[in-house]
Amino acid sequence: MFGSIMHRQGEQAFAHDPALRGYHAVYREGEINHCPGCGRSHWIIGRFSAECGFCATALALADGGLMGMGVRSRGHRGDAIWAEANAA
Repeated sequence: MFGSIMHRQGEQAFAHDPALRGYHAVYREGEINHCPGCGRSHWIIGRFSAECGFCATALALADGGLMGMGVRSRGHRGDAIWAEANAA
C-alpha cells in the first residue's frame, strides 16, 4: 500500500506532500511569537497548541507536546534502577 501513495519519477506529486506544503507557522516557546492573523503577541498556551488571545488563530506547538504530566519517558536511568532493585 505504501508504494501506491508514493509518487514515481515523472508523475505529479500529491498536495499533502510535506516537502511541497511550504511555510508552516508554529508557536515556539521562549521566543516572541507574532500572530500570523493579526500580528499581536498575546497567546493562550495549551498542551498541543497555542491560540491568539485576540483573533483566536491557533498554531501548533513546535515542541509537539514533549513536556508535561502525561508524557512517558523511556530514559536509561530507569533501566539501571530496575536492575539494581532486582539484583538485591
